Amino acid sequence: MRRTLPSTQALACFEAAARHESYTRAAQELALTQSAVSRQILSLEEFLGVSLFRRTRHGVALTPAGSHYARQVGQRLQALERDTLEVMAHQGHGGALSLAAVPTFATRWLIPRLPQLAAQHPDIVVHIDTRTRPFLFSDTGFDAALYAGTPEQVIQWPGTQAQLLLHEDVVPVCSPRLLEAAAQRGLGRAYQPVAAQALAQLPLLQQSTRPYGWRQWFEAMEVEAPHALDGPRYELFSMLAMAATHGLGVALMPPLLIEAELARGELVVACAQPLRGERAYYLIHPAQAPSAVLAAFSAWLGAAAAQAVAAGV
Repeated sequence: MRRTLPSTQALACFEAAARHESYTRAAQELALTQSAVSRQILSLEEFLGVSLFRRTRHGVALTPAGSHYARQVGQRLQALERDTLEVMAHQGHGGALSLAAVPTFATRWLIPRLPQLAAQHPDIVVHIDTRTRPFLFSDTGFDAALYAGTPEQVIQWPGTQAQLLLHEDVVPVCSPRLLEAAAQRGLGRAYQPVAAQALAQLPLLQQSTRPYGWRQWFEAMEVEAPHALDGPRYELFSMLAMAATHGLGVALMPPLLIEAELARGELVVACAQPLRGERAYYLIHPAQAPSAVLAAFSAWLGAAAAQAVAAGV
């Protein structure tokens, strides 16, 4: 089927003229004459059947249609230039992967492991942008997404395949100083995990996106906790981790997101009773067969997740 596409030269002239709102400055940027830019834009307007610019006393200005089209064209040309540079850089070997990801998981779990990917696949480059909700891959330039959600949410993401990576088990964690203070109150031994009943008497840190997390944990432990819904609320796991590190209370967190804090001793397990969360982490990609780059990344990511499960993180 023949595509309805104008010439890239005409699009480049239009994008530069739209950005500057000047044929003269666009010509200077593209090393063309002003008349050459004018002819390219005129041919584009004839192709589209739409006026993109209007004449003013000071030169030209975008029409409403031109302003809308300029935003779209600018994004596409930038993406095309990026893809072209990546092909030139890799000379047909490896390639780049554009990944949408939930921020805390990407920052705290994936990025620290990317050196392992680089060692195994030095020709693969991973670009990461933040996305927390499902989207249509056809409307974006993403190749895949790291998504945190329930199985029902994953199933409802149309036109995709999902690879389960890790379940989001959560466990109470806090600063060791908080456990020391709890021991002084007779709620346990210094620096040692306490019983679930003792946690009900400690300050609790809440996650605003999961307001009933502590209530669910205490119910699973069969412990009465009248203050399970009390305490300061934070939106992100990274905020919870920082608050807990500074001794503000006990946080209910997945250990896989606080590996560094646990290793440094900034956070410790307050009660060794994990709870299987409703959500899990998935690699999501379009349903069609993945590219060689995505297939290699998927295999590496699955192995990294399996290794983390075996290590208990």
